[in-house]
Amino acid sequence: MTTSIRSDFDVETSTTAFGFNLPQRAGRLLWGPMFVMALMAFPVGLLFAGVRATTIQQGGDAATVAALGQFGPAVMFIGFAAVFAAVSFSIARILGTLRNGSGLVQQAAGGTVQALRMLPTAKAFIGLMMMAMMILVGAVIAHFVIGAAILGGDASALDSAETWAIRLEAVRRIGVVFYLVAITLGLATIAEVIRFQAIRLRELPAEAAR
Repeated sequence: MTTSIRSDFDVETSTTAFGFNLPQRAGRLLWGPMFVMALMAFPVGLLFAGVRATTIQQGGDAATVAALGQFGPAVMFIGFAAVFAAVSFSIARILGTLRNGSGLVQQAAGGTVQALRMLPTAKAFIGLMMMAMMILVGAVIAHFVIGAAILGGDASALDSAETWAIRLEAVRRIGVVFYLVAITLGLATIAEVIRFQAIRLRELPAEAAR
C-alpha cells in the first residue's frame, strides 16, 4: 500500500518483498533476445552494404543499387533499435534486482519493507523508450516499403530514393536521440534508487533494536 511515512521519499510499504513490477519483468525477459537480435542484424546490414558496393563497382542495375541503399540502413537500424532496447531492458532488469534484493534484505531484518514508488524519471524513461522504438521501427518499415517499390519497377520511388534516404536518416537520428535521453533517465533512476536503499539500509539496525 502507499503511505506517507517518510518525508524524504515517496514509498510503499509491505511486510514482504515486493518483487518485480511489470516493466522489470519485461526487462528480465527481453534484454537477452534484443541483444541477440542486434548481433544478428549488424552482420546482415554489413552484408547488404558489401553487396551494394560490389554492384556499384560492377556497374549493376540502378534499381538494384537504390533498393539495396534502402535495405542496408533498414537492417542496420533494426540492429540499433535492438541494442538500444537491450540496454533499456537491462536498466529495467537492474532496477528490478535492486527493488527485489532490497526488499528481501529488509524482510530478513524483520523491518517494514519499503520501496520507492515509480519515480518520474522512470516513467519518462519508459515513455521515451517506447517512442524511440516506434520511431526507429517506423523508419525501418518505410525503408523496406520504398526498397520493395523500387524493385517492383516504381519509377517515382526510384527517382525519389535519395530524397527518402535523407529524410529517413533524420527520422532515425531523432529516434536515437530519444533512446539516449531515455537511457540517461534510466541511469538517473538507478542512482536515485541506490541512494534511497543506502539510507534505508542504515535505518534497519535501529529498527531491529526496538
